[in-house]
Amino acid sequence: MNEISTFNATGTDATDAEPMPHSIEAEQQLLGAILTNNDVYDRVAAIIGPQHFYDPVHSRIFDVASARIAKNNLASPVTLKAFLEEDEGLKELGGPAYLARLAGAAISSFAVRDYAQMIYDMAIRRELIGLGHDIVGKAQRADVDLEPKDQIVEAEQQLYKLSEQGTSESGFQSFLKAVTDAVNVANAAYQRDGGLSGVSTGLIDMDQMLGGLHKSDLLILAGRPSMGKTSLATNIAFNVAKAYKKGKLPNGQDGTTDGGVVGFYSLEMSAEQLAARILSEAAEIPSQKIRSGDMEETEFRRFVDAAKTLESCPLFIDDTPALPISQLAARARRLKRMHGLDVLIIDYLQLVRGTGRTENRVNEISEITMGLKAIAKELDIPVIALSQLSRQVESREDKRPQLSDLRESGSIEQDADVVMFVFREEYYVEREKPSDEKLDEIAAWQDRMGNLHGKAEVIIGKQRHGPIGTIELSFEGQFTRFGNLVKKWQQGGDQEF
Repeated sequence: MNEISTFNATGTDATDAEPMPHSIEAEQQLLGAILTNNDVYDRVAAIIGPQHFYDPVHSRIFDVASARIAKNNLASPVTLKAFLEEDEGLKELGGPAYLARLAGAAISSFAVRDYAQMIYDMAIRRELIGLGHDIVGKAQRADVDLEPKDQIVEAEQQLYKLSEQGTSESGFQSFLKAVTDAVNVANAAYQRDGGLSGVSTGLIDMDQMLGGLHKSDLLILAGRPSMGKTSLATNIAFNVAKAYKKGKLPNGQDGTTDGGVVGFYSLEMSAEQLAARILSEAAEIPSQKIRSGDMEETEFRRFVDAAKTLESCPLFIDDTPALPISQLAARARRLKRMHGLDVLIIDYLQLVRGTGRTENRVNEISEITMGLKAIAKELDIPVIALSQLSRQVESREDKRPQLSDLRESGSIEQDADVVMFVFREEYYVEREKPSDEKLDEIAAWQDRMGNLHGKAEVIIGKQRHGPIGTIELSFEGQFTRFGNLVKKWQQGGDQEF
């Protein structure tokens, strides 16, 4: 090994500064193994690239060898000589003869993956050092346009991007692995009594239609104002967090076995208002009484007891208004890293901001929905985003929403795996009350109101991996609570909430 010179890529003496992490010997062994046996390249290509080499000459050798092997051409000291003969860096190391020495000094090919991993790890450490210097430099500069909080978000994004580099699981996977994963998901569903492969919403009919909330899915929950979008979202969040259990997963690792950790972006309501809604549901005290403080002693005790019970629920609320999609993603990553994250809810989509690069609202919404879908895939969690509907619903005879009613519907409909609409016909019929003089009409209206009272529909307008249709739920307006609706044939027409 000693006869192979170790060229300093930085061009500086080691005494001038602290040397960056690197292993010239590992790079030489890896390149020598590839030049001796090109089949070795396939075992390391998923781990490293030319950018991971410390020595720039080694980087160029690897780059040329990779290009030749990719074309099914031989990469050897002889064939590479023609491409690197004029390379100034290689000349300093002895010219093309250095390629022959690399191949001759390669001990064996069995440890190439270890060498590749070592080279990759050293490269990541160098990038971490560089990133640290960059953060320090920017923090020391007084830049009017760059706020400290923006610097933190930018640094976090760079760190997360760095952590995702070089994962050997990316790219193509064999059909065997894909089939195994599919069988494992089906087995998990089979092992659960409810037959769910995803996280349970706590609403039986919704779980049956959706199969639970699936990882990496973007679900849109849309509706007109006063339909109960936020109520349904908080109900799902509460149900998931309340059921949270941690234990051993089938693969032997620790993880969530039931329910989940929930992150809730409340861009419209404050965290306090959202908590009051959840407490209203848990304590069964009308939200009006909680807001006004008009509670009896027994109700207040129930309220406090519910608050104590909910203290341990893993439900995290962020009520920062007008969050940009980049910060939303950064905060979700941080929550997952610190506390775990199984379900993310955004209330609501139109209040999220884009990067500010476009003045076109449709393009901005497109950027946001693509960003939310990217978060779902990146963090491997279901993301539920609430969305407003356009006013054209109100002008129709049948007020039931359709996909075309989504505001800036193109990108929302395209990027979502599931689109659901909340619809309460009672809300509209209540406003159609005839005058008291029209007795026949009043009687018919009361009849209709009696049939609709306490009922809501969730219409599945799109589901990429399942059926579309309508789910009937119960709705208690005083507690802002959705629940399972017991059918007439199940309990003689009674409803169970």
